Amino acid sequence: MTHVLAIDQGTTGTTCLMIGSDGRVAGRGYREITQFYPQPGWVEHDPVEILDRTLEAAAEAVRGAGELPAAIGITNQRETVVAWEPARPRSAPHAIVWQDRRTAPRCAELASHARAVAATTGLTLDPYFSAAKLEWLLRHHQWIERAVRGDVLVGTIDTWLIWNLTGGAVHATDPTNAARTSLYDIGRRAWSDAMCDLFGVPRGALPEVRPSAGEFGAVEAPLVGGPAGRTIPIAGVAGDQQAALFGQGCHQAGESKNTYGTGAFLLLHAGSRRPRPPARSGLLATVACDAQGQPAYALEASIFIAGAAVQWLRDGLGIIASAADTEALARSVPSTAGVTFVPALTGLGAPYWEPAARGTITGLTRGTTRAHLARAALEAMAYATDDVLASMRRYAGAAGRAVARLRVDGGASQNDWLMQFQADVLDVPVERPDLVETTALGAAGLAGLAAGVWSDSAAFTAGRTFTRFAPGAGRDAARQGARAWSRAVAAALYWARHAT
Repeated sequence: MTHVLAIDQGTTGTTCLMIGSDGRVAGRGYREITQFYPQPGWVEHDPVEILDRTLEAAAEAVRGAGELPAAIGITNQRETVVAWEPARPRSAPHAIVWQDRRTAPRCAELASHARAVAATTGLTLDPYFSAAKLEWLLRHHQWIERAVRGDVLVGTIDTWLIWNLTGGAVHATDPTNAARTSLYDIGRRAWSDAMCDLFGVPRGALPEVRPSAGEFGAVEAPLVGGPAGRTIPIAGVAGDQQAALFGQGCHQAGESKNTYGTGAFLLLHAGSRRPRPPARSGLLATVACDAQGQPAYALEASIFIAGAAVQWLRDGLGIIASAADTEALARSVPSTAGVTFVPALTGLGAPYWEPAARGTITGLTRGTTRAHLARAALEAMAYATDDVLASMRRYAGAAGRAVARLRVDGGASQNDWLMQFQADVLDVPVERPDLVETTALGAAGLAGLAAGVWSDSAAFTAGRTFTRFAPGAGRDAARQGARAWSRAVAAALYWARHAT
């Protein structure tokens, strides 16, 4: 059996899986990483710790499989950035994490360039993305001139790992990660000199952009617990959400996936033509992968609060003991009895983009119980997804009209009641894969295609099975609930926009 090592470097830790050519997991490793909060709104990671913990998790996975992998695939938290001196990589300063908001004032200064940023990169002008973070790192450490000379390098987490795993031989990234920096022209598929000038990031400090399924250098086997004298190619790289899209088998225009985590990330594959959603849509245009792992396009939207609403019921209100309780509670009542919960606990994301919005619960009566609130929290995930997918269908042209199903992953996708309700709301089937760790699976698939482990994407997905939730008898009630959801969202928006 041939295996591929998938490295999934995430916000809270690194998961490594040894995935066989039959699609099964033969070895697994995991290590947490430390979160640093030096000031309010600042979030940092130690890049050296990320590297060390990643190597430990990789070695554990390789030991579990009992053999070396044929290739390595890497997926990562996308907008987190690192700057380092090639001569002293282990003295690299803390990485700035995607959640960090320290560059909000800088983005506000650049507000007049928002249209140019969107036209070039497909992104909104926001501290979430990497460019302003990279500028902050270089200016804070007085590294601008050294970066121009090549004495300082920058990159996202995939770049940092590749550079270290290859012993400094390869400074590279892939288009899906480059597309999240606000420095990459997604139409030309090249770094943008205009964006580099705007954000003050020297073009020469950025990594080379290589295809997601391709050559990223070789790793000495002892680094991942193998014998001396052997090397393993890094053959696949993608940002976490695009890797999940590929891992779900979504390679064609109109195929979509939603990841239900703390928030929710919905991606719709748009094919070979770049979509251009208007700013009011709340949608982002980004780079994805086609069936061969070459660049294609997708629409992406972020729902700020999904599973976090259930966490709030547990930790904030104390009305459930665990997230799993919500399924039984939802099934215990025939409806929410008129209760609608808009979980704008940190503002509203796509398609509304109203940061001043706050959580809103409508329809409360003396008959409201914790079961009604739990069900309303689950329904909110489904209705928010419906809002986003409807917006995507509107602005994705033929790809939007081709949507015939939604593939799902993430913690809340294990809730059968929610998945059935989601299918009823969308009126399309919802499909949950047997292996829900689709982010790692996508990285393995990209690497395995490039290394010849799988002959094509069909061979990669051949052994996969899905639990399918078809729209059913609940469709009419779900659509009626959608009207109440829209009224409740309008109330939350009105409250936010008429604060005085």
